[in-house]
Amino acid sequence: MRALGLLLCASLVAHARADTEVTLATDRPSFTEWSAVVPRGGLQIETGLQATDNAGQWTLDLPETFVRYGVIENTELRLAVPNYFLHLPAGGSTVSGFGDLGVGVKQQLPSLAGFNLSLIPFLTLPTGARGISSGGYDPGLQLPWSRALTTDWTVAGQFAAYWPTEDGTRNYTSELTVLLDRQLRVPWDAFIEYAADIPQRGGSRQLLHVGTAYKLAAHHQIDFHAAVGLTHAAPRGFIGVGYSYLCLTR
Repeated sequence: MRALGLLLCASLVAHARADTEVTLATDRPSFTEWSAVVPRGGLQIETGLQATDNAGQWTLDLPETFVRYGVIENTELRLAVPNYFLHLPAGGSTVSGFGDLGVGVKQQLPSLAGFNLSLIPFLTLPTGARGISSGGYDPGLQLPWSRALTTDWTVAGQFAAYWPTEDGTRNYTSELTVLLDRQLRVPWDAFIEYAADIPQRGGSRQLLHVGTAYKLAAHHQIDFHAAVGLTHAAPRGFIGVGYSYLCLTR
């Protein structure tokens, strides 16, 4: 994926420059999207792999590729590349294939009482395989926030609303996340997060999520994360790894 990121960056400009003063700030691996946006002219590619345990049936999804481009100051365009879902059932067979494509915009908002805010409207398109795609054009809206408590501690979270298509009808789902991040060293941080999805139909999906991210360099990051389900409707748990890269093209 690093080679892919370099190739995409080179296709945008003939002379990309390295800027060690601008460091990577990713939306992964937490559920909470970060309140910062990609700098103008920046192309950021976030990738990963995750294995999820749904009551004994494991699902592997990859490459979790998210492409973010800073089109103007404080505004980025977002593309969620379809994931491939490989189901490993305990018995019988299930459908495997690609999920849906997503497009969106992230707008950083003015700070409010020390809180950093962003607004993310997005839309998923029914491009995935039958049995995996929702089959509908599904909108969503996210409002991530963050606030520095000290030089080492940050609290963050997200309010969100989703309108996924399930069995041909909308199932409005609200989401709440709260995250506490600790800077362990300058290139290394860790977090603990609570996330809850509350659909109009069906039980709430609540998880306890922990993870860590390490910057190999200013524009390269690896991450590791894991979660356990807290409610019956949530997955039993999952574990994942990721790699992210930022290319500055301005």
